Amino acid sequence: MRLPERQVAALEAASATDAQPIPELADAAGIDEAAATTAVFELEEEGLLAVESEVEETVSITDEAETYLETGLPEVRFYRAAIDAGAGTDAAPMGQVIGAAGLEGPQVDIALSNFARKGYGQIESGEVTADPDADPDSDPEVAALEELATGRSVDDAGVLDRLEERGLIEREERTVRSVTLTDAGVDAMMAGVEAAETAAQLTPEMLTSGEWEDVEFTDYNVEADATEAGAGKVHVLRQAAERVKDVLVGMGFQEMDGPHADADFWINDALFMPQDHPARTHWDRFALDVDPVENLPEDLVEAVENAHRNGVGPDGDGYHSPWSEDFAREVALRGHTTSLSMRYLSGAAEGELEPPQRYFSVEKAYRNDTIDSTHLLEFFQIEGWVMAEDLSVRDLMGTFEEFYAQFGITDVQFKPHYNPYTEPSFELFGRHPETDELIEIGNSGIFREEVLTPLGVECDVMAWGLALERLAMLYTGAEDIRDLHGTLADLEFLRNAEVIY
Repeated sequence: MRLPERQVAALEAASATDAQPIPELADAAGIDEAAATTAVFELEEEGLLAVESEVEETVSITDEAETYLETGLPEVRFYRAAIDAGAGTDAAPMGQVIGAAGLEGPQVDIALSNFARKGYGQIESGEVTADPDADPDSDPEVAALEELATGRSVDDAGVLDRLEERGLIEREERTVRSVTLTDAGVDAMMAGVEAAETAAQLTPEMLTSGEWEDVEFTDYNVEADATEAGAGKVHVLRQAAERVKDVLVGMGFQEMDGPHADADFWINDALFMPQDHPARTHWDRFALDVDPVENLPEDLVEAVENAHRNGVGPDGDGYHSPWSEDFAREVALRGHTTSLSMRYLSGAAEGELEPPQRYFSVEKAYRNDTIDSTHLLEFFQIEGWVMAEDLSVRDLMGTFEEFYAQFGITDVQFKPHYNPYTEPSFELFGRHPETDELIEIGNSGIFREEVLTPLGVECDVMAWGLALERLAMLYTGAEDIRDLHGTLADLEFLRNAEVIY
């Protein structure tokens, strides 16, 4: 029997009694693994070899996990620092605990998101309480990482799933194919096989010399495994942002832009947010240690201060709370993109605007929230407002229904709410396609007179701030906002998620 050279090598290396993995067979045959794999499939077709397949999983720890094995998991360091700060008996300031734990950058988010999950304690309103009876020394995730680092296996699938979500391990499934000689293969070997000259492709030289007539060409196995190559794609949130922009432009809106770091005046004061509001404390806002903003419109600053102190109109009463121009000029990361709305409505961005006007933005905002399945420290907000005469809540609700219908979301529900800057106000909720739960997707209302009068606006303005990530959760089915972006993002989910509309 004449066979291609690589098939002869594979047959001679195969055993009729002991199954051999293809890499081992390739070594014994003295050919590369790809050639051996092709030969094995060809010989299987001829009935000379039998091939059995088995899926094996290998688990390895990442560089980040190796760092944590040396320094400790961020949540464990956070817990130990909290105990040292007395949080086992009395609440301790979160900032103090973070500093004592030596956490910085993404490690802070990781520590906060896992601290409560593991039952180490609670974080509320910027204060930490720790369970003195918790035992971080028996943390199952640490134990699993230590086992894996030494080459041992871990049987707890739940722990492995969590470590994979955190990016601390990498799992790889591979198909191991083992080969044995069949009875027909044994008979062929006993009868004798000899190698025939083979070629992978036809060349001009073969044609001119006539050699092609004596050459046996290699068969191509189109069913052989190939390495999967993951192509790059536009992130699902970027897809969502672009779709949102298309929809709003189609509804007659123009796009706003402006600084991420801005004066507190534009972020909060112009919005009639009192300076002693909890959202303006150092626990909830990201203040920047930079020089204060000098170029604020003086007449507008004076009008806003007057609204805070005395109110607007004959029935206005103001807040009767401290108001400092120095505080208004301090710089912070914007907690909402409504700072852009204040700049545009006041005329500071593009000059005085005459109604009717429609503006929107899809930009990042930053808040010192407790991280959970629906909150992150930074997120994308869909800001929008309409300036016109005689606007009503019906106009606002109709705008939302038209907007969300463009994404196939028709079950939008509204709940009355309180905002310092809008009256009436209400929150929006959408139904999650997987859990069937109602999740908050935005906040809205009609700007109060105390906001509009200092800005020089003499007609109605309805406005909203919607969460891009939560919109994405509704149409992708993601159950955790951290699956969409951040250190715990689910890459497999992101590879397959699409914006559907």
